[in-house]
Amino acid sequence: MTLLSAAGTPITRRKALQYGGAAAIALSATGSAIAAPKRGGKLRVGKAHGGTTDTLDPATFENGFTISLTNAMHNYLTEVGPDGALRGEMAESWEASSDAKTWTFKLRDAKFHDGKKVTAKDVIASLNHHRGEDSKSAAKPIVAPITEIKAKGDDAVEITLSDGNADFPYIVSDYHLAIGPAEDDGTVDWTKGIGAGGYKLDNYEPGVRADFTRNDDYWKKDSCYFDSLELLSIVDPVARTNALVTGEVDVIDRVPLKTVNLLKRKSGVKVLSTNGTQHYTFPMDTRAAPFKDNHVRLALKYAIDREELVEKILFGYGSAGNDHPIGRGQPFFAKDLGQRSYDPDKAKFHLKKAGMDSLTVPLSVADAAFEGAGDAGALFQASAKKAGIEIDLIREPNDGYWSNVWMTKPFCACYWSGRPTSDWMFSTAYAEGVPWNDAYWEHTVFNVLLKAARSELDEDRRRDMYSEMQEIVSDEGGTIIPMFAQYVFATSDKVAQGETMGTNWDMDGERYMERWWFA
Repeated sequence: MTLLSAAGTPITRRKALQYGGAAAIALSATGSAIAAPKRGGKLRVGKAHGGTTDTLDPATFENGFTISLTNAMHNYLTEVGPDGALRGEMAESWEASSDAKTWTFKLRDAKFHDGKKVTAKDVIASLNHHRGEDSKSAAKPIVAPITEIKAKGDDAVEITLSDGNADFPYIVSDYHLAIGPAEDDGTVDWTKGIGAGGYKLDNYEPGVRADFTRNDDYWKKDSCYFDSLELLSIVDPVARTNALVTGEVDVIDRVPLKTVNLLKRKSGVKVLSTNGTQHYTFPMDTRAAPFKDNHVRLALKYAIDREELVEKILFGYGSAGNDHPIGRGQPFFAKDLGQRSYDPDKAKFHLKKAGMDSLTVPLSVADAAFEGAGDAGALFQASAKKAGIEIDLIREPNDGYWSNVWMTKPFCACYWSGRPTSDWMFSTAYAEGVPWNDAYWEHTVFNVLLKAARSELDEDRRRDMYSEMQEIVSDEGGTIIPMFAQYVFATSDKVAQGETMGTNWDMDGERYMERWWFA
């Protein structure tokens, strides 16, 4: 067996074990150690998501509220640390065959909230929940390459893939792939709300709230400093901001950027931001006219003023996108790919190629998609008009947006938090037939490259493949990606954080409940 890093390069067994170790001591900007965290208090969090259709089944999780919910309750085989490095969670170490097709995860000594020891049987039942022909899980595409999972005693699992995947240890950190306790029939009853995470679920009202108390038997002894946690769904941005200012909550996500400077002036409030892979999009249903014609899609891509959106919607908290989902800070970002910019003449050119002199299309928007989506749609409407494109802006209700509009209406607003690796992002939302391919896009060459790059262990060859895939998605894909947005969130000044915060998701990788404390 050969130990591999996430990039596919050989590493020592000592290095692999380090992935499961504690993070380095954080230092302040002056170089002095940050005051040691202390335990106590209830953390109250206002989240911009949450719907009445949410459940406790991790296969259905799709928004910031449910990510917080599962991260509080559950553990996964691995996790992405604050520094972006992969480390062990339920797995204390892992190793791979030389072709990266077989992975063995050694489990740590940990317990579920009901006192039951976590074993290989639980891991197998939890991963199998997302596999199989009848699975509706959003994680089905990323576990589809698994051909077999078997126990190696009680404290290890061996996972065999159809093809090698150098990134597989990253994949099993996905927030859908929570580890729950197996029933006698080899399934997990997620409705019981039992996990192995840092907090025990006391109460859950979908679309309203979730309440937790700290799990004092949690194996991560230097974490989970709050005695209890209260998650509140506050979708309205004004109400969410007011809740922080008036002291009803201690933390909010998705700070309204229109008023961020006003919030910064408020006494007792801290506004924080991190760069990550979050991007705002306008997916087009490529099965339907007129979006099945790539010239129409290109016309719309040239008809949007990206820099204007970054300035007026993100207020500078982000950067222009290039119609593919890989962020500038990611290892395989195609830095040589030319940046697409607003060009009404090119938009008109592609309309003519599609046999059109003008075009009228409906665009569904709501701030549930992303903060300022309605205003972004209006700016898009104005810039497209100069290219002979009329956008019929439809302002949809926030409630039910993800079930009634996204992947239902042919052209709408959307956001993606991104994924830590290129393969993961592409496999989740761009591969043919996957549940979250929200443009219903299919491209033969792209799918061949996706499979080949996943099992390629030569980093230069992988980079070339991923660069070509980004170019294909940018030039032929069904999604307009005009901007990458920073995560902007705010806390009471009584809430303390480490010097380094995770950027793989919002609010310290959505691990704030483990990593933060009251000063």
